Amino acid sequence: MKKKFSFPLAYQILVGLFLGIIVGAIFYGNPAIETYLQPLGTIFINMIQMIVVPIIVSTLIVGVAGTGDLKQLGKLGGKTMIYFQVISLVAIVVGLSAANIFKPGEGIDMSTLSKGDIGEYVQTTEEVENEGFMDVLVGIVPSNIIDSMASADMLAIIFFSVLFGLGVASVGEKGKPVLAFFEGTSAAMFWVTNLIMKFAPIGVFGLIGVSVSKFGLESLIPLAKLMILVYGAMIFFVVFVLGGIAKAVGSSIFNIIKVLKDELILAYSTSSSETVLPKMMEKMEKTGSPKDIVSFVIPMGYSFNLDGSTLYQAIAAIFIAQLYGIDLSIVEQITLVLVLMITSNGIAGVPGVSFVVLLATLGTVGIPLEGLAFIAGVDRLLDMARTAVNVLGNALATVVMSKSSGRFDVEKRNSYLASLKKAA
Repeated sequence: MKKKFSFPLAYQILVGLFLGIIVGAIFYGNPAIETYLQPLGTIFINMIQMIVVPIIVSTLIVGVAGTGDLKQLGKLGGKTMIYFQVISLVAIVVGLSAANIFKPGEGIDMSTLSKGDIGEYVQTTEEVENEGFMDVLVGIVPSNIIDSMASADMLAIIFFSVLFGLGVASVGEKGKPVLAFFEGTSAAMFWVTNLIMKFAPIGVFGLIGVSVSKFGLESLIPLAKLMILVYGAMIFFVVFVLGGIAKAVGSSIFNIIKVLKDELILAYSTSSSETVLPKMMEKMEKTGSPKDIVSFVIPMGYSFNLDGSTLYQAIAAIFIAQLYGIDLSIVEQITLVLVLMITSNGIAGVPGVSFVVLLATLGTVGIPLEGLAFIAGVDRLLDMARTAVNVLGNALATVVMSKSSGRFDVEKRNSYLASLKKAA
């Protein structure tokens, strides 16, 4: 009997990616491309955003209600935040080291570089800088959870869902119908997710086609050294840093990549970690992590564990300094690390987050802010890499927290990996 032909989603997305690059390159500078292709990408992103909040709320409530232990949740939250900060620090150090060793900004004639528009990021940065630490802390507690859900305020949603889940657990029998409702909601939303993912290759085609048609391929040449260094540093970080952590807890970063290959390709293609959140949560649970840990750690990671973004920000800051011939001292680079650590926390929902963080950081060490305009044109291609690393870092964080809590199901993971091997 002939084996039925199958064309996996990962390959479909890759086809959409390459076709988008080809079409965008052929019609470079043609406004009609944006008119006809942008809606494809926008519809796909909107569909994903439509289901993210219901999935996070339902899975977190079900997970927390199943645990019902405030002390255990507090311990998990504390360990998770410490882990996030340590890994973010390592990512920044890797980025700074790579930029200092390979010096991507030296020898570049700025007159050969084209400038992108960073006006919208400057305005967003001013709004973010007006918020102090206490404002961010107060913002975690929502005054109106409906408004928070409408604006996809992840931290406020997590806060409410954890409290609601604890409430469902505390009322015993009375809470069972509520728990059943959210279990059904979670299952239904994952079914909707699988349906939406069939549209992913078309969405990727539209998004990439528009991006390439705007900046063109020739704009990549002057900044090739920067792009190669960013991608090289990302690969180093994944293989040696994340790989070392995975090995230390008895896992494998390559197994995680294998499990999430569809999601990593989609995150890379769309430059959006939101597009993969639902399927990522589903797969991490299938590979042995408990529902409550998955539904808590991954959404938190979207605000506090942006490994790829912080690594890129460190390289970009030194690149711009080198571009202007500014030699940063050790003290200034340490200051840069500390400021990046502070400014990169809790603003994942801000549009163009990496540019916003850099704009809020560069001035503290005397680096001209206008230097960001020189890398704006290639930022989309760099964003693709850092988004994929962010996703992988959050997946590993889930495994680490599950292992450290002694609740990782090895048999479940092995069974899922075996099913993947059989399907291949």
